[in-house]
Amino acid sequence: MIKLLLNVLPPSIADRLKNGENVIADSFPDVTILFADIVGFTSLSTIISPQEIVFLLNEIFTAFDQTAGQLGLEKIKTIGDCYMVVGGLPKPKADHAEAVATMALTMLRTIEKLNADYQMSLRLRIGINTGPVVAGVIGRSKFIYDLWGDAVNTASRMESHGKPDAIQVTAETYECLKDRFQLEPRGETEIKGKGKMHTWWLLETK
Repeated sequence: MIKLLLNVLPPSIADRLKNGENVIADSFPDVTILFADIVGFTSLSTIISPQEIVFLLNEIFTAFDQTAGQLGLEKIKTIGDCYMVVGGLPKPKADHAEAVATMALTMLRTIEKLNADYQMSLRLRIGINTGPVVAGVIGRSKFIYDLWGDAVNTASRMESHGKPDAIQVTAETYECLKDRFQLEPRGETEIKGKGKMHTWWLLETK
């Protein structure tokens, strides 16, 4: 049972469950959330076999998992061909925004390499936001450690309103990154459910 928990939950959260906590819910005032989506994967999945679909997603997400682990980030979940990761929880991390930005840039390079290795033309669309969230465990037989809050919704919007091969970030994330990363203003953009927002493209480290 413990091994199973450690496979699906952060170790500190698994320990709390093991020690008898029935409801795990914590507030985090400052984290950075990333959503990434493989552009066009739904169309691709109609012309390749189920085995090829699973193999390909496993290659991509395993590489992303390794990067997240190296940077001290927490993978939250995959939803189809969408990948979600966060920095700054369950253990606080002072450089959470910088680590997530590094993850995003590495993800783009990972896709480039896989495209070269397998003669594909996959593209990634990434969105990032920084802010407060609530995190906790839901489920009884199938546990999931998940996040809630406006900051999460905004990060998702940054992805869905972005463009392929690009990383869109909010003003909150921009303020965390501007001294160490190169960013290009996108300007004021209409974001569903949020209205007009000033956003930036994350380009590279300085």
